[in-house]
Formats: sequence, C-alpha cells, structure tokens
Amino acid sequence: MSDPSVQHQQARPAVPVLHEQRLDEVLGAAPERGRGRYRPHRVGMVWRSKVFRAGAVIVALVLCGLVILALVREQTGPEGFLVGLGLAVLPVPLLMAAFRWLDRVEPGPWRNLLFSFAWGACAAALVAIIANSFATRWIATATADPASADTLGATVIAPVVEESAKAAAVLLIFLFRRREFSGVVDGVVVAGFTATGFAFTENILYLGNAFGEDQLSGSSGFASVTAGTFFVRIVMSPFAHPLFTVLTGLGFGFAAVSARRNRVRRIALPLLGLLLAMGLHALWNGSSSFGPYGFYAVYGIVMVPAFGLVTWLAIWSRQRELRTLAAELPAYAAAGWLTPAEPSALSSMRARGMARDLARHWQPDRTRGRAAARAVAEYESFATSLAGLRRRARHGAVGPDFGARERELLHHLWQRREVAAPALVHAALLTARPGAHHGRPLPTPYGTANGYANGYAYGTGHGPGHTPGNGQTHGHTPVSGPGYGPTQGHTPGYTPDAYPPPQPYGSAPHSHRRPPS
Repeated sequence: MSDPSVQHQQARPAVPVLHEQRLDEVLGAAPERGRGRYRPHRVGMVWRSKVFRAGAVIVALVLCGLVILALVREQTGPEGFLVGLGLAVLPVPLLMAAFRWLDRVEPGPWRNLLFSFAWGACAAALVAIIANSFATRWIATATADPASADTLGATVIAPVVEESAKAAAVLLIFLFRRREFSGVVDGVVVAGFTATGFAFTENILYLGNAFGEDQLSGSSGFASVTAGTFFVRIVMSPFAHPLFTVLTGLGFGFAAVSARRNRVRRIALPLLGLLLAMGLHALWNGSSSFGPYGFYAVYGIVMVPAFGLVTWLAIWSRQRELRTLAAELPAYAAAGWLTPAEPSALSSMRARGMARDLARHWQPDRTRGRAAARAVAEYESFATSLAGLRRRARHGAVGPDFGARERELLHHLWQRREVAAPALVHAALLTARPGAHHGRPLPTPYGTANGYANGYAYGTGHGPGHTPGNGQTHGHTPVSGPGYGPTQGHTPGYTPDAYPPPQPYGSAPHSHRRPPS
C-alpha cells in the first residue's frame, strides 16, 4: 500500500519557454518556499530600508500638505475653507471608484494610488500655487498690465506648471515601481488619481474664494458665485483635470509596453502625452477669452469628445488585458501550472467574480470564507501579472529579471492553487453553460483526499494513480500555438522532487467544507 502522504504531494511542472529557444539560464521551476520572493539589487545603503524610504515620502507629503493647507486657508478664510472642503470632496469618491473599476483586471497596490492622490493634492498643488503666483506677478511687473498677466498666466503658465507637477507622480511610479506599472491601464489609473487629488485641492481654493465673494456682496442661492462655481467645476467638468493628466499617463503606459531597445519611443511617448495634456489644459483655460460662448463651444466640441475617446481607449485597454490572459495562459495550462479551464475563466470578469463567491460560500464560516475569496483574488491578480509579463517578454519589453519574476509569480500561483483552481473551474463551467446546474447544487471540489476533485489535477501525469516521487518520469504536454516551442521535460539541473501544496489561507479540513447554495 502506498503512503497517503506521498500521494498528497504534487511535483512542480516545468516552466514553458518562449519561442523555440530554451532559456535554461533564466527559466526554471518554482523556487522552494521561503525563496519565492524576487529581490532586485539595490544601490546604496540608506535606501535599502523600506521603512526609511516610506517614512521620508510620508514626511515630505505631510509637510507639503500642511503648507498648502495654510496657504489655502489664508486665501479663503476659515469659513470659506470649510465650505470649499465640503463641496470639493463630493466628486472625489466617484472619480476614485471609476478609476479603481478600470483597474479591476490587475488591481494595482493601494499604496501607489494613495501616493498619487497625496502627491496631486499636496505636492503638485503646492508647486502650482507658488509657481503660478510668482509667474503672474513677474509678468504683471514686466508688462505693467495685470489683466493681460492674469490671462497669460492662466493660458500659458498654469498648464505648463500644473501638468508638469502632476506628471512627476506618474514618472516616479514609472521609475521606482516599474514592476507595478505594466501597461496603459496602469498609466491611466495613476494619472487619474494624481489629477483627482490636484483637482480636490484646487476646488477648495476656488469654492472657498467664491464663498468669500458672496459674503462680501450678500449674494445667496442659485444666483451666487458659489453656486455658479460649483456647477461649472463639480457638475459640468469634474473630469477636466483627470482628462488632462490621463493623456500623460497614456504616454507612460504606451512606453511601458514598448520594446526596451526602442529608447527613442520610450522617451518620446511620455513627452508627447505631456505636451497634449498641456495643450488641452491651455485650450480649456483660455476658452473664456473666445467670446461669450467660447467656454460652451470648447466644452462641447473638444472636451466631451476627448473625454469619450480617452474613456473608450481605457476600456479597450482593459479588454486587451483580458484577451492577453486568454492568449498567454494556455501555455502554462499545457505545462501543468494551470487547469485547462482556468485561462477561459481568468479572461472573464464575470467568471472571476463568481470564483471568488464560490470560494467564499464553500467555507463553513465568514472568516474562512473571506480568506478563501482573498486567496482567489490574489490568484487572479498573479495570473494576470504572469500573462502580461509573458506578453511583454514576447515584444522585448522586459529586462534580464524576466525569469526570476516569472518564477516568483508561478510560486505564488502554486501556493494558492488548491483553493483557487476548483473555484475557477466551477465558474468557467457555470459561465459557459448557464442553467446547466439549475435546481441542484454543484459538488464541492474539496471533497477528495488530496484537495482536488476528479478532473482538477495539474498537468500531464498528475491525474489519478500518479504518485510523485516514485522515480517515474514527469513528462509534460508540449506547448502548442503561435510563438510557443515544446516544453521538453524540466530545466537541466533541476530534479523534480515532491512539492507538497501548502495549506490554503484559512481553509478548514476537507470534511467540513460544504457545497455552495
């Protein structure tokens, strides 16, 4: 009789290679537990500490926030500041939710988004208010014409200063969080959060000043300056600043997916996006000088179509990420890292959400259910990153750390596969054949001894009767399709040993799991 503990173990599949060349120097099987985290080489001693770097950034942003808070409060007064703050915060949750929805396929870490928002609200706003005031005063002194100085400052100085200050946040994340900035959607989301923070601070200033004018003139109601400012900035054009800066984000996003050898394109695309952002911003600020209907003409002819075009491009980029999953993940399914049904499930937002719900309902209590759903969400995110990484490698847009990054992502998938794979396979079945299980519950996939139901084994040679570690050869199905070469066994120098799957996050014993309702 064979040892049950040996039957419970699974051998790690080989990593599928790109094209016909075997990259044995950089590709291999998943690392052992405890060594699955890739750590790039860092230069310097002080900056090795993540705590120090995070603390320095937080302190700098807090200082900028305190200074901009004092400046805005000084210009608006205490009452105007409170009124402006209360009105300016209204569109912020809606804009943040819209950008976060766009980022659902491969959600970026919240620390990057919070940094972007704080940079826009504090650092970029502080640079803009100081630089714009200084430039306007200098022009007024040089020309002895304050009216023309205000117009020139609004149409020329402000777009250049503000868009450059906001673009700095996108540039910093592009340079120092490069692994988390992988495409067009990431550029749009980071730029959108930065511009949302900037517009929040600017709206406080404008609405607070408008309230102060109404107090001096005694105006109130819909005829007040505050109501007019609120309608123009909050109701009609809450997307104005995000639209400008998203053009810069698109430039960085296209640069992120460009081949590394094409340095001219990787530099020119962000600069082109920044110039477009400055030009659209200048057109918007100067619309009031085009006559009594200039503002409405620019709004209807330029702003609304531009907003629709950018929105369509962002949604198209998100759908492209899903198509990348369907195109790239079958290679890993053929090599044994994924089940055959997982690529189709991972490329469907409906199936991904259903898989999280199934994993949650299969657990006996809420705590374990939330942990299981979180494990599935992490699995989906790592699989999306893996597909995007492989696509960029195919186009020459990755560096020499591609192999280490691929192994790390596969390692994270392997750790969560026991919970995530059955839920994704069930979700693929439900979305492919709606109503096929109407009236009777699906059987739970956690009911077998090794955590898998029949049909959920990983890779060739991992089905019933296969006992890893008994000396037999672990062959794998060749990878077929355009651009894929066959996976010929394992990487030289690697002996396929028994790799027991780690316990899923918060999972209960198999006998305590229940089928979904």
